[in-house]
Amino acid sequence: MPPTAPEFDPQPGVPHTLNPALRRILAPNPSPMTFRGTNTYLLGTRGIAVIDPGPDDAAHLGAILNALTPGQHITHIFVTHAHRDHSPLARPLAEATGAPVLAFGDAQAGRSPVMARLAAAGTLGGGEGVDTAFRPDRALADDEIVSGEDWALRALWTPGHFGNHMCFATDDAIFTGDLVMGWASSLVSPPDGDAAAFVASCKRLLGLSPAILHPGHGAPVSKPEDRMTWLIENRAAREAAILVELTKGAADAPTLARALYRDIPAKLLPAATRNVLAHLIDLSERGEVAPHGALDAGSVFTRRPAKDPK
Repeated sequence: MPPTAPEFDPQPGVPHTLNPALRRILAPNPSPMTFRGTNTYLLGTRGIAVIDPGPDDAAHLGAILNALTPGQHITHIFVTHAHRDHSPLARPLAEATGAPVLAFGDAQAGRSPVMARLAAAGTLGGGEGVDTAFRPDRALADDEIVSGEDWALRALWTPGHFGNHMCFATDDAIFTGDLVMGWASSLVSPPDGDAAAFVASCKRLLGLSPAILHPGHGAPVSKPEDRMTWLIENRAAREAAILVELTKGAADAPTLARALYRDIPAKLLPAATRNVLAHLIDLSERGEVAPHGALDAGSVFTRRPAKDPK
């Protein structure tokens, strides 16, 4: 199931009812990385949970507040991760409603030890679109359940696209942020992104057997098993292709990206290069490739000989 762009073109700012207790409002921030824009979800019929308030946009703030019907009020604000298309409006919305902001942690929370080390070195680049000012009012623990008047969300720490990324499960549905989307695969840009964690998080959600996924961008994913299986297999195939290229000689991430992503628009090649770098870091940690010198964004990598099974 390769990335697709199904017919999905809702009007920004207009609430769309997905079920009696769930509405979606599209933020006005379309781009090659956000598709039509960020999906903001309103869960509940009286006390409302907002999931991913979106970018700091006054019109979108107004749309969220105007979506409340008589007797409704916002009680909780959940943020999947600290990217600027998901988290900045959380604080203005909290100030307007008095509702607390809940997330895994700040923009640096949840990094693996290797990513924390590389981030501290400051030579890896990255940091695209990070909301460095983001601070939740309450940090959520993995598997913590938060309940409202007529809803309950299970917080699932799912790093990979971002260290502090959380998905939120309710009944047989999961709000997946940028981890799983139907229209495209996710950017994994270290040190915020982590290739090994991305696959592990997809496998975790796959094991939960949800009936539907509500992503941060694009239409609902109605066949979650197919989509998550494809994402896992696609990452494995990309890793294998990198290793094949490195059998031809040492190469850096930009060179490998140009060889492997031949059919994408030129403006998306930088993102593809970051994805390749994430794979190279994971392969290096597993001893399958080695950088020439200290690992950084410009490192040249060599494939290591296969270990003797004896």
